[in-house]
Amino acid sequence: MSEGLLWTGLDLIKPLDARVTKLPRGVTGVSIDTRTIEPGDLFFAIKGENSDGHAYVETAFAKGAAAAVVDEAHADRLKSFGPLYVVQDVLAAMERLGIAARKRSGAMIVAITGSVGKTSTKEALRLALSRTGVTHASAASYNNHLGVPLTLCRMPANAEFGVFEIGMNHAEEIRPLVAMVRPHVALITNIAPVHLENLGSIEAIADAKGEIFSGLEPGGIAILPRETEHYDRLAELAGQSRGGGILSFGETDAADAQMIDFSPQADGSIVSADIMGVSVRYRIGAPGRHLATNSLAVLLAARAVGADIAEAARAMAEFSAPKGRGEQVALHMRGGDATLIDESYNANPVSMRAALRLLADAPKDSVFGQRVAILGDMLELGPEAADLHAGLASFIAELPIDVVHAAGPLMRHLYDALPEEKKGVYGRRSEDIAETLLASVAAGDVVMVKGSNGSRMGPIVAALKERYATAPDELVS
Repeated sequence: MSEGLLWTGLDLIKPLDARVTKLPRGVTGVSIDTRTIEPGDLFFAIKGENSDGHAYVETAFAKGAAAAVVDEAHADRLKSFGPLYVVQDVLAAMERLGIAARKRSGAMIVAITGSVGKTSTKEALRLALSRTGVTHASAASYNNHLGVPLTLCRMPANAEFGVFEIGMNHAEEIRPLVAMVRPHVALITNIAPVHLENLGSIEAIADAKGEIFSGLEPGGIAILPRETEHYDRLAELAGQSRGGGILSFGETDAADAQMIDFSPQADGSIVSADIMGVSVRYRIGAPGRHLATNSLAVLLAARAVGADIAEAARAMAEFSAPKGRGEQVALHMRGGDATLIDESYNANPVSMRAALRLLADAPKDSVFGQRVAILGDMLELGPEAADLHAGLASFIAELPIDVVHAAGPLMRHLYDALPEEKKGVYGRRSEDIAETLLASVAAGDVVMVKGSNGSRMGPIVAALKERYATAPDELVS
């Protein structure tokens, strides 16, 4: 391998099964999106439902792409722009290159799935393993039929650890992805009623998540949440794999990684735990009991792949919640700051409860401040959606949350079931309540925004950030 290159031009030909119009020296990265492409990248012209990457090949070369992978139907028209690897099917070629990257790698590989917390757990594990050796991990939430092979293609030959997030909306989606990744450790964060609309039952969700064990390398380890009611089901699926062991995490004595003590703080938490007989105490750089619980799985995985567990625990202090998944932002206004907790990336009943508990535990900056929840619909819950929304009301009633604003037809069921003293404003769409919310935030408040992507809670977060990005001039007496 030439220094600095991810793949040499020659090494790409066989796995891509391509003919070459002009051989580049090599590539330093891999991209499927010209908006984020970097000079030296190999651009795959993927044909999607809404756009065809072949329309962007010229742009890719203009931005410095070293070469592009295109299909035969477009090759003649595009060959003047730069070196091309011409294949029958561009996505299949990217999958083959991903498989070749996995084959050449000597890294210890961890695959992560679960109904909630995949991305944050992946990021925490990336931090933990980076303390021990060169670590490659999925970017953002690259966990589907495009993101997983793309992440594999990008894995450098010198990586010592690899961390892959794997997601699904339907049964049999994880199986082909994990067959490419071939992990030494397969980790499930939890099982929750997500994608019920597609899968029909919580048991079917557990089975679909359990597909991750089908790709385990011989002697591999399955890591399971010990306190899920589906533990036995998952353990049975793991036992049918080529893996040789099962480990668990949670707060029960039966867990291999057990949380002994949890101390919440304004900007994180302190955890005391027993990790397979080793006592550790560490700080997590983002608040939330759910993050603390998943950190136990992170330390188990680090131990399973041979990383230094003490260093892994120390790395947790560097963790910060990703955008849309608990990120905290100061909102500046007269009289002081308010705090925004951005949980707008997605939502389901389990993650909604975790976010509400996070809000309830958040310290207010003043005696006049309020804890405010701004909630949008949780989608893809099937025929139980109305009941699952309404069922949150009794949970909220027991928490020190002052006001709940709601948007969306499903959130109407929650809003109607709330105690009167906690009801804020309701709108059928998030934009219907946005201006009222922007005007109602006050110094000392803690405001949490949560909802599924389709409920469009992200624009409310963006508007809050924009309006209160800088402190206004204080009134002069």
